[in-house]
Amino acid sequence: MDHRNSFSAVVACALGSVLALVALSSPAQGPTQPSRPSAGAPAAMPAPGPRPASAAPSAAGARPAGTSAASPSSGDRVVLLDRVVAIVNEEAVTQYDVNEQQRIVMQQMKSEKVSPPPPDVMQKQLLERLITERVLMQFAKETGIRVDDVTVERTIQRIAQENKVSPEEFRKLLDREGIAYPKYREDIRREITLQRLREREVESRIIVTDAEVDNFLATIDAQVGGDVEYRLSHVLVLVPEQATPDQADAKRRRAEEALKQIEAGTDFSQVAAGFSDAPDALSGGSMGWRTAARLPTVFADPVRGLKPGQVSGLLRSSAGFHIVKLLETRSTNQPTVVDQFRARHILVKVSETASEAEGKVKIERLRERIALGAKFEEMAKLNSEDGSSVKGGDLGWLSPGDTVPEFEAAMKALSGDDVSAPVRSPFGWHLIQVTGRRTQDITAEKQREQARLALRLRKSDEAFQDWVRQQRDRAYVEIKPEERG
Repeated sequence: MDHRNSFSAVVACALGSVLALVALSSPAQGPTQPSRPSAGAPAAMPAPGPRPASAAPSAAGARPAGTSAASPSSGDRVVLLDRVVAIVNEEAVTQYDVNEQQRIVMQQMKSEKVSPPPPDVMQKQLLERLITERVLMQFAKETGIRVDDVTVERTIQRIAQENKVSPEEFRKLLDREGIAYPKYREDIRREITLQRLREREVESRIIVTDAEVDNFLATIDAQVGGDVEYRLSHVLVLVPEQATPDQADAKRRRAEEALKQIEAGTDFSQVAAGFSDAPDALSGGSMGWRTAARLPTVFADPVRGLKPGQVSGLLRSSAGFHIVKLLETRSTNQPTVVDQFRARHILVKVSETASEAEGKVKIERLRERIALGAKFEEMAKLNSEDGSSVKGGDLGWLSPGDTVPEFEAAMKALSGDDVSAPVRSPFGWHLIQVTGRRTQDITAEKQREQARLALRLRKSDEAFQDWVRQQRDRAYVEIKPEERG
């Protein structure tokens, strides 16, 4: 199998994979339930292309890394190979940073057959993306988020598995794409850091009530066609939170010009690449598949009134002006019968304060105690580091896909009431015991769980977008004028 084309697309599409959440894309599920999958988490995709660690001086006025001059005796003028293009608080963004991101984006746009915007427009979009990323990374560092080397390496192993290659083949593929492995590791570290930041600052505060789930399901039942998913693309023209009436009017005119070009027949993805301020602009504004509950509030009613291929009018939200195109729809209202496992577990987390080695030693000692006669549920109550501990580690009935792959594979391999060997997942070390098995029609349960998750994601998307904009507005940002010789 030739992995090159698909791998190029995966690497390219990861550019801004966490920052794309600003543009109303999907978050990962929080870490409070160790058995649950982390949908869309950084482990599912490679990070963007590398930046040299020495490329950014720490303060304005410092000589840009990579600056070089012709020999004085040659008579040539000084030639700058790199320069500072922006200062974010006290950290610099260099032209190299922007160019490297542009290289990755151009790969992505080529693979997706999206026409790139003019070079100056692309450079502006990429610079703004890098500025926002720096603001968030600085906040994460200041507030104590750290990602250790073991977590980074395990994530890369999972990425290799996603691409169906061995770790050695994966390194060769990175090399073919011009991505140095040490720098790639740091990009992965950054992706995980940003995801943890989102989980801590936004997702941990999101609450979905039973009444909200009931109302959503009642709305779905009232709609013709039942549960429907929508595949969308969008254009977002951001309006600053403290914009003056003149600034807001200028943004509206820009959005109107984008809509005018779309109505005149210009390809939507090309308009998105040239006009949209969303991080997904350079992938044609694709939002992927969304249930009705996953649609941003401002989109929900207009999208239901569209037919595939149609485009909305101008939509206004707190973020700015939107244009949405409905690409296609599909029904998800199908019966679901699955084999379920009732399981319990003990979790020992690995974090900044608990090392990998300490976690493994602790979980092995717990397994030895259970083998000598200690009750599993009592060990879970005393030692498990998640919310299931009060129930003796009981996770209830689990359907396929409810747990991360490592957990599910170990659970399915158990027979009787055996206790698993220590199992490593992204959340830490587990011991697992299966207490029941059954075949179950979970259609209604699945619909309810999907509704709850969709509502949570919608709330999280909108809250994270607002939070990121607030952090960006609070930061000191200085854009350096272009140097002319």
